[in-house]
Amino acid sequence: MDQIFDIFLLEAVLNGVLLGGLLALLSLGLNLIFGVIDVVWICYAELMMIGMYCIWWLHVQMGVTLWLAFPAGVLAVAVLGAALHQFVIRPVLGAEPINQLLVTGGVLFFLQAIATVAFGVEFRNLGVRLPGVSIGELNFSLAKLITFAIAIASIGATYLFLSRTYIGTAIRAISQDRAIMPLMGVNPSRIYLLTSAMGGAMAGLAACLLVLQYDIHPAIGLSFGPITFLICVLGGLGNLIGGFVAAFVFAQFISVGGFFFQLEWGYVLAFAFFIVMMFWKPEGLLSRRR
Repeated sequence: MDQIFDIFLLEAVLNGVLLGGLLALLSLGLNLIFGVIDVVWICYAELMMIGMYCIWWLHVQMGVTLWLAFPAGVLAVAVLGAALHQFVIRPVLGAEPINQLLVTGGVLFFLQAIATVAFGVEFRNLGVRLPGVSIGELNFSLAKLITFAIAIASIGATYLFLSRTYIGTAIRAISQDRAIMPLMGVNPSRIYLLTSAMGGAMAGLAACLLVLQYDIHPAIGLSFGPITFLICVLGGLGNLIGGFVAAFVFAQFISVGGFFFQLEWGYVLAFAFFIVMMFWKPEGLLSRRR
């Protein structure tokens, strides 16, 4: 009995790691946008929802192969992210933070309403079912393994882009000092637009990974939006490494807590941990005491 218990517990821990990769990808996009533009996109998960619908429509309705539907979905959400910045975020960059939150919150409900009108409230899926994978006595979903591998590879590629390229260096520099970068020949408006497109592309990539595991409906963003925001806050808003660590911590609470109790209790434990940490380290997990 103890051996079976240990196997299932190990499986829960590893599933938490797999979930952490996906949550880390989502938090990376949101943290990147906040770190550079200093605006929290409350509607970030809704961009992912639009990407899922885009992929479903191309593949199921238009007969486009998944190999083409996936990059098209990523591109569509990247364009949506750039458009969101250009027409919604840019006009309120100088406004109070509460006004910025209200604007992006309005975009959240607008995108949900558009999806409801266009596709209805029915649950939809690609009709693709990937088999399970057995490693010894452990059983995993192939979709989760693929999701984890692609998410980690994408995070690594983003790190290399930010650290090894001129544009990536400009992005990091403007996130550290917005006032001096124009004096160095960097156009902040272009960097903001590029960063918004990058954040949108990451949401589109997350849509590609989620559409293999979940049904699509207008409110699916609410399943990932709040937890993504809390992960970013727990890691320190704008702190990419902190968000990465916080994603895996949150995922372990959800997965292991769900193993010992129920999945809902896993979320309760994760949120309780978040509240405690906000009393202890309100600036994030990796912040230093002053």
